[in-house]
Amino acid sequence: MRMGPHHMMPGDADAVKDQHLASGTAKRVWSFARPYRTTIIIFLIAILAAALLALVPPFVVRAIIDTAIPESDRGAIYVLATLAVLAALADAGLAILQRWCSARVGEGLIYDLRSALFAKVQRLPIAFFTRTPTGSITSRLNSDVIGAQTAVTSTLGSIVSNVVVLITTLAAMFALEWRLTLLTLIVLPLFIVPARRVGKRLQAISREQMGYNAAMNTQMTERFNVSGAMLVKLFGSGRRERRAFERRAAGVRDTGISSAMYGRVFFVALGLVGAIGTAAIYGVGAIMVVNGGISTGTLVALAALVTRVYQPLTGLTNARVDLMTSMVSFERVFEVLDAPEAITERLGAVDLVQPRGTIEFDDVVFRYPPASETAIPSMEQNAGLTADTDPDIDVLHGLSLSVAEGETVALVGASGAGKSTTISLVPRLYDVTGGAVRIDGLDVRDLTLDSLRRAIGVVSQDPHLFHESIADNLRYADPDATDDRLVTAARSARIHDTIAALPDGYDTIVGERGYRLSGGEKQRLAIARLLLKNPAIVILDEATSHLDNDNEAHIQEALERALEGRTALVIAHRLSTIRAADRIAFLDAGSIVEIGTHEELVVAGGRYAQQLAAGELVAPG
Repeated sequence: MRMGPHHMMPGDADAVKDQHLASGTAKRVWSFARPYRTTIIIFLIAILAAALLALVPPFVVRAIIDTAIPESDRGAIYVLATLAVLAALADAGLAILQRWCSARVGEGLIYDLRSALFAKVQRLPIAFFTRTPTGSITSRLNSDVIGAQTAVTSTLGSIVSNVVVLITTLAAMFALEWRLTLLTLIVLPLFIVPARRVGKRLQAISREQMGYNAAMNTQMTERFNVSGAMLVKLFGSGRRERRAFERRAAGVRDTGISSAMYGRVFFVALGLVGAIGTAAIYGVGAIMVVNGGISTGTLVALAALVTRVYQPLTGLTNARVDLMTSMVSFERVFEVLDAPEAITERLGAVDLVQPRGTIEFDDVVFRYPPASETAIPSMEQNAGLTADTDPDIDVLHGLSLSVAEGETVALVGASGAGKSTTISLVPRLYDVTGGAVRIDGLDVRDLTLDSLRRAIGVVSQDPHLFHESIADNLRYADPDATDDRLVTAARSARIHDTIAALPDGYDTIVGERGYRLSGGEKQRLAIARLLLKNPAIVILDEATSHLDNDNEAHIQEALERALEGRTALVIAHRLSTIRAADRIAFLDAGSIVEIGTHEELVVAGGRYAQQLAAGELVAPG
């Protein structure tokens, strides 16, 4: 018997507290279970058949005691004993069939739900990921999916089984002797009342245990990635971390002991009540046998059946809690599946074919979308965020800029001027609020997302690398790239010699986020990855910041190769990178206030010249 939502992940316990299912949830659950309806029907039939087969042994014993033995009918004894054996064999086969059905439906549902969730999360806007902790996302794909699967298999199967067993057993008992059956039902309050109270207490303990688990897992998640481990070693205290972890682990231990003891005492008490009920059957039934009211075989059969009444009754007292707990997991899955997709393809979107790379920002106005359009409240709250932390103000104001094919334009300005926001509009990480962004004269909103993003390559300040080999990270840009192409791209990015010097070469695992590589090496790998993609448009977001002179020289060489024949938007503070641009656009408060070459802007003596004089643009050395 399951007494609480133990299948849910720590921190999710409050999700079932005072919860009411939304209308239509059951219908949507069935839509996911529909492909398995035949298997589910077989599963339910197997449950019914098993419940009926379980009635065979008591009736066989009754027939042996009341008929076969008094009549010394050996043949009847052989037949009845064989029938009992066949029933046991059939019951074993049905148990295996039930397990197969349960596994097929359960694992199938997990696959379907995870696939649907993964596809959905991939379609969500980048704003969703900026507001939602990674742990909340993975929790939905793991714990909630498993909880949803439990609703259809374990919980539903348990409820159906308990109902069927209870009905068939009571029917058989009433057929044998209705008075003793009513006597059996008199002790039901001794089951139901304690089951409800202990069930609530166990749920409270379970919530407390989940809270400790959540804190413990959060500590491990934050401390056991590379950045967290470095911070602990440099600023923290191992002893302090251990004490905090041990305190939380002790909470898990103590609540686990309490839960185990409550459960054990409860089941021992139920066993005693069951023993009392069985004793009552034997006591009263024996008197009835002596008085000639019933046969000895009937009494033995009733005593065997009475034990089958109390267990399902006890299980059904918590059926609503169990079902609600499991169904809430479905609701949390549906919450993600129903999340708004801010960036979608318009009906009739066209492919960007053989892109030339011209870019036009036409009177662009932009403000970050509200949380209601990009976030899932229950996931966001896990991070302690308020309902909407994005200011309801325009970040870009009538920004206009045309970039010719093959031209490099550097975007400069103070922090918060809108540079990163501007470049994020080109690959449609966000959509403009007003105006338009065009590539080759086509509004990016009229293009298919795949073709748009195939035409754009990005190298950021801290390029992300997966915990895979160097070759796998490079091939993320082109899964079909040959080894020769990898080497060519790496040579062009001035990183091949470094890779070749590694013991495992291109098979070297780079570590989480590429932490086994230096900043400059990660940058050059990102440039090699960009070259493999071979985009028409290149976006560089502070790709040379925070590098020493040697690394900068290597990366500048790599960037020159990467930018050949391509249109580029470059955000930079390094003067060497800025001066290499064909034009420089100076942004202030979301608008372009100056544009021209380095020499033209210096002569003009405007904001760019002032920033240069103030040393905010970094010169080499």
